[in-house]
Amino acid sequence: MKLLSIGNSFSTDSHKFLHSLAEQNGVSLECYNLFIGGCSLETHWQNLVENNEFYDLEINGSEATRKISINEALLMEKWDVITVQQASAFSGMFETYEPYLTDLVAVVREKVPKAKIYFHETWSYEIGSLHEGFLNYNSNQKEMHLRIKEASKKASDLINAEIIPTGDVVQFVRENIPEFDYKSGGISLCRDSFHLSEDYGRFLAGAVWFKKLTAKNLKEQPFMGFDSEIVEKLIKTVNDRV
Repeated sequence: MKLLSIGNSFSTDSHKFLHSLAEQNGVSLECYNLFIGGCSLETHWQNLVENNEFYDLEINGSEATRKISINEALLMEKWDVITVQQASAFSGMFETYEPYLTDLVAVVREKVPKAKIYFHETWSYEIGSLHEGFLNYNSNQKEMHLRIKEASKKASDLINAEIIPTGDVVQFVRENIPEFDYKSGGISLCRDSFHLSEDYGRFLAGAVWFKKLTAKNLKEQPFMGFDSEIVEKLIKTVNDRV
């Protein structure tokens, strides 16, 4: 399977362990990510129209080695899956999606008609985050989560695409696995109050993507030296909920 994400740092987080997770679970999954920090759907559309080579091309969770345009990326491989997403600060504000989402996906489908399109539902910020985008949601994690979920559903319906429910699973873990009850002193799934943590946060996102894209349950086995009991809980959550 070959995957291309038209994304930003939130798809970078999601891709970090995805290739290695797939290998560990017996699946060949080549993961390509187009990265511009904080890139919105409006900017993606502008870059597509202007053929701007502004994206860092990240492959299998590695650092980028060159710049690329969306147009070049769409034609560089025979993609099986292409994902799109909104910038995190606007992810729960559906009024910021259009007409850019519809126009972007129309071009993707024209150029890569055999690829399956997914919409990536991103996660809400950590409690107490000072990110200016958090103000769009009254600096309330639960409100941000619910609005992202609602906007993602509208977006997926609009473009007839399935959702990769990373945000939903992240919020479930925060609220249901005691080790990640941040408000009570637990582990944060974010490293800077909005990007995912470099260990369990990114692992969880990669697991969600793997399960959604392959429909295969993840094996409960050690990963990257993480706490095995915590990994087991995260894998069970993903296998049960995605």
